[in-house]
Amino acid sequence: MASNKILLVTSQKVIKTEPSVLTMPDDQIMNHIYATHVHNDEKFDVDSLFVVVENILKRATAVVDNVVLGTHGHLENMEEKAPKVGFSPPLCTLKHLSSEMTCKAPGEEFAHKTTMSILNKLSSYSWDAKAVLTLAAFAMDYGDFWLLAQIHSSDQLAKSVGILKRVPAISMRPGIQKHKKAIVELNNLIKVALEVIECIFELEKLSIYGTKDVPALAPAMDRIPVDVYWAIITVVACTTQMCCLINDEDKTQELSPFAQKINFTLNLLRMQIKLCYQQIEEIEAYRKLSKLLQTPTEIMEVFKALIFAKDNVQPLIDGSINKLVNIDVLKKKNVLFFISGLDITIDEISIIKPIYEGIKKEDQYKIVWIPIVEQWTDELRKKFDFLRSKMPWYIVQYFSPIVGIKFIKEEWNFKNKPIVVVMNRQGKVEHPNALHMIRVWGMKAFPFTTTVEESLTNRVDGIGSIWFDLSPDLSTSIKQEKYIFLYGGKDNEWIQQFNRKAAALANDPVMRDTKVSIELFCVGKNSKGEDDHDTLGHFWNRIESFFFSKTHKKTEQDIVIQEIQKLLSYKTESGWSVLSKGSRLVASGNGTTMLKVLEEFDKRKELVREVGFEVVFKDHHDKILQTGRSCCRVDVPMNGGKVPEHIKCPECPRVMETYVSFKCCHIDGPMNGLH
Repeated sequence: MASNKILLVTSQKVIKTEPSVLTMPDDQIMNHIYATHVHNDEKFDVDSLFVVVENILKRATAVVDNVVLGTHGHLENMEEKAPKVGFSPPLCTLKHLSSEMTCKAPGEEFAHKTTMSILNKLSSYSWDAKAVLTLAAFAMDYGDFWLLAQIHSSDQLAKSVGILKRVPAISMRPGIQKHKKAIVELNNLIKVALEVIECIFELEKLSIYGTKDVPALAPAMDRIPVDVYWAIITVVACTTQMCCLINDEDKTQELSPFAQKINFTLNLLRMQIKLCYQQIEEIEAYRKLSKLLQTPTEIMEVFKALIFAKDNVQPLIDGSINKLVNIDVLKKKNVLFFISGLDITIDEISIIKPIYEGIKKEDQYKIVWIPIVEQWTDELRKKFDFLRSKMPWYIVQYFSPIVGIKFIKEEWNFKNKPIVVVMNRQGKVEHPNALHMIRVWGMKAFPFTTTVEESLTNRVDGIGSIWFDLSPDLSTSIKQEKYIFLYGGKDNEWIQQFNRKAAALANDPVMRDTKVSIELFCVGKNSKGEDDHDTLGHFWNRIESFFFSKTHKKTEQDIVIQEIQKLLSYKTESGWSVLSKGSRLVASGNGTTMLKVLEEFDKRKELVREVGFEVVFKDHHDKILQTGRSCCRVDVPMNGGKVPEHIKCPECPRVMETYVSFKCCHIDGPMNGLH
């Protein structure tokens, strides 16, 4: 007597793989499946196919829940999506895939082999299309089966077709009771597989943003082939289990290992998509902030968008009274945003204090400290409290919105060194970093706009502002328009030698007869000849600040830039010297050049009576320069501000070569300027 059971194909050779398919690492799976893929995406309406598949499986799984679990879901209330008008499904491909999956022996090795066969058949399709086509082939059979289960008792044709498809074996009460647990497990697994493919589709749609704007997309998109593999092998396993249940086989497909894998895949996809949306939200907020600063209307609007996440507006701390105040104190004010990390020094805070004192009489200008901290900890909060106790101006509490920090770093060029962004009452940036001109000119640079900065840096005698107040005696000499030798370097022996020669020149009878008054000032030494690191640090920091003030907008070479770059080049020299008359720079050079001028000046000093000291000194200095120049090196800190792409040599017309170096002096504050 012939059996009415459909025989499962069991003659297939078992392919043993090491390790097991279900424990195989992702990179090994990737190697397997990439060999099946051809980068020639076959075109068809995959979106419409997925819409149809989603409609089928959501209704079919709901029918199963109603029939097997006795739930009362109202199918008529389910949302139905519509495919595009004129959509034509790839029916032949679906039937081939259905045939490929149907009536296979249970076991993970067979599931893997079938999955690889499907991937080979779909080699020219995109990864998301491979998953949808496989799921559609399953949905065609699964939906058909449960549709017949619904209507076979009331429709004679459905009843007859249902008998051929063994629908009563599962849908009638004995079958339901016998296979209830297996049917529910299968149904739930299909729901998860559907959701995984939904997530893959969602990631594909998000890829319009690009991985540069949304970095989380990169690992998520790279994993899609593996996610597709697990989706397909899960559908294959579900098909095998469905066949086993329909045929009432003793041996069935174990689904729990596949459920574990596909649930892990789903959770990972959810996390990746959530992270992508967070980054997209940050992009949109960043664009909104950028647009707002391009056409600002009021500073409060800009301030809130920059500092606070959405509507989470927090009061400011008023450092002068140590109390919280409403941010309305900034309304219609010009604001200096003092931005820094928590590694700021007391010396850097002290630079701002004279500005605070200078502007507090005028109620139209306010200072606000914005501390940049990526992740707050208890230790950092303690440091914040200590630093804010030293500040009498307004302070933002525990600032941390990612968008604001990103904007400050990218648009305002914040590189962990303090900056001062000046904004007018309309919210327009008047200066992206006024700290450099504040460091050099203090309140003389008020109101700290780019216009004022250009005026100050374009003056040839403006360079004298660098050393004007290094000491009271020096300030007096500058005011009296005396000639001043400033000198220093890393070689104490050279310093002593230069000091002797310069002092001899200052006391020379010819100088006295011609009423040439020369003062000496050794930068980095106090009146007792001891090292003065603070003064030396301030000196070099001011030169760097002058450089950034001069070059942040203008890159063409002029006499001021040329002289500032010369001064910067002396920082690493064993000896250097500058001759000025009052605040006006006369000549500067490295130790070798300037010492040689002094040593040979005796031969030319009588000319001072005829043409003057300055002309004689400068003329001889220039002649010595022509006899030979050593290499010129200008060190510019990358985190100090916007560094020019190229710099012309201050001593010849060539463009200087660029090198990159890294250093750490293990110290903070002005002393760091010595190195």
